[in-house]
Amino acid sequence: MSDYQLGVIGAGNMAEALLRGVTGGGRVPRRDKSRRGSPFLPAKVIVASDPAAERRRLLSYELGVACVEDNAVPAGCPRVVLAVKPQVMPKVLEGVSAAVRPDALVITIAAGVTTSLLDQKLKGKGRIVRVMPNTPMLVGEGMSAVAAGPRATDDDLKWTCKLFGSGGQTVGVSEAMMDAVTAVSGSGPAYFFYLIEAMTAAGVAEGLPADVAALLARHTCAGAARMLIESGQPPEALRSRVTSPGGTTQRAIETMDAAGVKDAIVKAVRAAAQRSRELDS
Repeated sequence: MSDYQLGVIGAGNMAEALLRGVTGGGRVPRRDKSRRGSPFLPAKVIVASDPAAERRRLLSYELGVACVEDNAVPAGCPRVVLAVKPQVMPKVLEGVSAAVRPDALVITIAAGVTTSLLDQKLKGKGRIVRVMPNTPMLVGEGMSAVAAGPRATDDDLKWTCKLFGSGGQTVGVSEAMMDAVTAVSGSGPAYFFYLIEAMTAAGVAEGLPADVAALLARHTCAGAARMLIESGQPPEALRSRVTSPGGTTQRAIETMDAAGVKDAIVKAVRAAAQRSRELDS
């Protein structure tokens, strides 16, 4: 019987972000100093698998977790995180199904992979939880939605929230909401980066040096996001404070409204949700 308490199958960027948060080995200082350097689990009880030797060496050296090539090793732990790409999930499940314990907690973070599919591939073994995290976990500012699957208990959900809470915030949802979560939160960072691209391009078009335009756009958006979170006020209220009647901001907002920007964003997010539903089916 393995001494490892948590097994992570697949050591890609999201898994690395999770492991850094769990072990207290994050790359950046946490804003919440009470959580800084306080690991949820000691590294010595975690084992991760990845086919790339370089990736295994990196995680082993930087975080102190055991890293192996064989997926069956982490699959045999009492708690298992499946952090592989959706397109390879069926093959991975076929390879690890026999190693998964009947009473294991099995957590999947693969977009478009339902817990019913996992239940089928694992032949009814394990208590299954589905999580949709996002890439800001890499800097300790992630947002993860957690949904119960077959046989998952309240304790399983609480433990999963603590696990992913090590890299940001968590929220509980029903699995039926996961397509919407994917569209809003999973894909959301890309929309934010897209906005910053546009703001930077506009600054350059108005004569700013590219590096100055990029600096202004990035830090303006980062500061606005922090202000929104820390103030607890709705975005409409904060926007109104910046929008003086007849001023520059009002002209910009009116131009975006005339161009249907808000409607386009809603349409885009809904399109992402529909694509997620297509992947689920």
